Amino acid sequence: MAECMEIVAEGLADLSRGEGQQPLRSGMLLPGRRGLLAWMPGALADGRPFGVKVLSVFKEATAQGLDSHQGAILLFEPELGQPIALVEAGAVTAIRTAAASAVATRLLARPDATQLALLGSGIQARSHLEAMLEVRRIRKVRVWSRSAKTAQAFAEWASARFPVHIMEAEDPDTAVQHADIICTTTPSKTPILRGKNLRPGMHINAVGASVPSQRELDADALRAARLFTDRGESLENEAGDYMHALSTGAIDSRHLLAELGDLLNGKHPGRTSNDDITVFRSLGIAVEDLVAAHHVYERAVRRGIGTEIDLGR
Repeated sequence: MAECMEIVAEGLADLSRGEGQQPLRSGMLLPGRRGLLAWMPGALADGRPFGVKVLSVFKEATAQGLDSHQGAILLFEPELGQPIALVEAGAVTAIRTAAASAVATRLLARPDATQLALLGSGIQARSHLEAMLEVRRIRKVRVWSRSAKTAQAFAEWASARFPVHIMEAEDPDTAVQHADIICTTTPSKTPILRGKNLRPGMHINAVGASVPSQRELDADALRAARLFTDRGESLENEAGDYMHALSTGAIDSRHLLAELGDLLNGKHPGRTSNDDITVFRSLGIAVEDLVAAHHVYERAVRRGIGTEIDLGR
C-alpha cells in the first residue's frame, strides 16, 4: 500500500501537468443485461508504457465467492508498441483505489483525525482500512453494510489483523456520527451519506459509485463540502451523485475545486481550515492502474518471477 501510494501520486501529478493521456472508460451491456464488458485505456507520461484494463462486471459472481469485477491489465512498451505484461486486475484495482484515497486523505484530512467510518464491507472496505492506517492514527472504526453478516465478518477480519477498535453500525447515519474520515465503498443507487450527518472538519473518500446510475452522496453532502477528484472529465461524465447535484441546481460546475494532481503539484491548497468538509470523489482511472501494473511488472522482472509467454512474434 505504501509503495502504491507514491506511484499513484506520481501518476496523478503527471496527468494534471498534461503528461500522459486519460480517455473516458467505455463499456457494453451483454445479451440479457446479465453483465457488462468495460475497457479503460490510458497512457503514462512520455517514454513510459501505455495500455488498457479490460473488465467483466457480473453481480452474480459474488454469490459464487468471486469478485464482481474480473479482468486484466495489458501493458505495452512505448518504443515499438510491443505488449510486455498481462496483469490480473483485481488485486491491482483493490490496492490502487485505496492508495489514491490515502493520497487524498494525507493531503486533505485533518492531521488529528482518529475515527474512521466505512460504509460497505467488501474488498474496497478492506483495502481502505489498510490505506487509512497508513496516513492517519486511526483508533476507532465503525463499519456498516447492508448485510449484517458481512459487516460481522469484516469486523472479525479487521480485529485479527489491525490494532484498532472495530464496531459494527446498524445504519449509515450511526456509522458516521463520530467520524473524522468516511470512506464510502458501495455501488449504491441511492445516497447512503447525507449532508445532514456531516460535521465540520470531516474528510470523505467517495469511491464506490463510478457510473451515472449510482449515487453514494446526496446533493446536500456535496453542497456542504469542498470537492476534489482524480479526473475532472471523469467526474463530469461518470459520477452520478455529482451529475444529479448539478442537474438539480444544488451545485454548479465551479463547485469542483481541483484534481488531486493539482494539490500534489502545489496549484491548489486543498483544505483551508480545520472546519472545512472535504470530499475526494474518486472515479478510479486507468492511469492509476497503469502505474501500479508497471510497478508490478518491473518488480517481477527484477526478481525473476512471473510466467513468460510467446505471443507469436
